[in-house]
Amino acid sequence: MNRVAMGLAAALSACIVAACGSSSSSTPPPTATASTTTTPTPATSVPTPTASATVGALSGKWSGQYSGVFNGTFTLNWQQGQSDLSGTIMLTSPPGTVSISGTVVGSEIQFGAVGGVSYSGVVSGNSMSGTYRVPNGGTGSWNATRSS
Repeated sequence: MNRVAMGLAAALSACIVAACGSSSSSTPPPTATASTTTTPTPATSVPTPTASATVGALSGKWSGQYSGVFNGTFTLNWQQGQSDLSGTIMLTSPPGTVSISGTVVGSEIQFGAVGGVSYSGVVSGNSMSGTYRVPNGGTGSWNATRSS
């Protein structure tokens, strides 16, 4: 054996002897418990998937405003069944009322209107907010509160 290998073998042997100890006691060395050997799970920013909002929880009238490519106010009238949403949205700019449909999963909501405008955001109790995108790529923000 060369000197480096012999040195490593001696060091390894010394570590093993030190770890095992030379006690003549018949008491076994203490063992680790599960609580001392578990590694804590690191925090993560990935949301945990949750079930859709309670059936019908979003049904009713919501009033809000939007800004960005278009600015104005709107009124949503939703009907919710499981994770599906349907209803109408009345906009002030461009003016008009159109049918909409969408989905809600957990607190995340997505819906779209005739003309290709798509909305996404989050719901929390009696309020919701998010962003919208128009077909040409313009964007804006929106928010709404339950009005009845």
